Amino acid sequence: MNEANHDAKDSAGLSFGIFGAGSIGCYLGANLAAAGVPVVLLGRAALGEEIREHGLRVTDLTGRDFRVASPDSPDEVAAKAFRYSTDPADLKNCDVILITTKSSDTEEAARTLADIGLKDEAIVISFQNGVGNARIVRETLNTKGAGAPRVLAGMVPYNVVRNPQAHFHCGTTGKLMFADAPVGQAADEACARRLAEIAKTLSKAGLAAETHPDLQGVLWGKLIFNLNNAVNALAGVPLREELSQRAYRKIVAASIREALSVMKAAGVRPRAAGRMIPGIAPVILGLPDFLFFRVAAPMVKIDPEARSSMWEDLNRGRKTEIDFITGEIVRLAEEHGIPQRAPIARATVALIKAAEAAGQGSPGLSAADLARALKID
Repeated sequence: MNEANHDAKDSAGLSFGIFGAGSIGCYLGANLAAAGVPVVLLGRAALGEEIREHGLRVTDLTGRDFRVASPDSPDEVAAKAFRYSTDPADLKNCDVILITTKSSDTEEAARTLADIGLKDEAIVISFQNGVGNARIVRETLNTKGAGAPRVLAGMVPYNVVRNPQAHFHCGTTGKLMFADAPVGQAADEACARRLAEIAKTLSKAGLAAETHPDLQGVLWGKLIFNLNNAVNALAGVPLREELSQRAYRKIVAASIREALSVMKAAGVRPRAAGRMIPGIAPVILGLPDFLFFRVAAPMVKIDPEARSSMWEDLNRGRKTEIDFITGEIVRLAEEHGIPQRAPIARATVALIKAAEAAGQGSPGLSAADLARALKID
């Protein structure tokens, strides 16, 4: 394992703030810090203590393994590139704010940003699950009279799990995406240059990134694949093990077919997230095992220990984001007067909420038991 020891070559460029130093936030922040990009991670005191004691370690499925030393370690160059804070005011002077909180905390995060006051030219990117977070941030900032920062929707493809001693493991591949224009605004030339600079900085830090003209469609596309989060959480096994069983894949395929039907009726067009194309996903998932892995392998790589964030939430006794993933399909069906088209989504939400209430982690349902509970033939 290597200590991150890069020169702070980007210190004169953009500075980043991570609002919500959890699994995704720490993974993004550690990569930026290791590249010498100034970054402030805002999170809970307990994690701050872990980082002070152990540094911030990142591993991934490609074999990367590095540690960014604690900000309290005066001998490490990389340590000077980042700070860990519990005070939101420390984000005040950042050029770019990445919101990585749970979706249920979006409005509170936006109110906090409005209260501390950001730079007029600041860019705020919502790198969260769900499809409506950027709009909530923009509306909240406007309501609070903090209308200057530009707010963009973003998409994170990674599955990152937190391990003890501030160790964060990324078990899947993918590319960060964010909108090519702020919510409710056209991207002028200056804004376009700034967004290109953000994408370039992230990419240089090992976080491949690009803008997209229809990020909202991409978010709906990602949500299609995130329907597996609940299946994985209810199964209680690693993602690769779950997807290696055709019986589980058929449950995911049925969930996706239902969601696509609801989206079509609602006029929502999901876009591909990378190589993963929503419309053909049910067909691929239904393939025999030997064909499935041959077809799916080029689309996304998953290491043997990767699990969904929803599984992690259940096993840490936290509220999940089910309302902002599978629950979005239930909401969409109800809003368009077709609630009868979303029985699988509704039953899945109920199972996850029952597991939350039980507080015993994943219920560890077999594919057969889960299919019966969801009434899938």
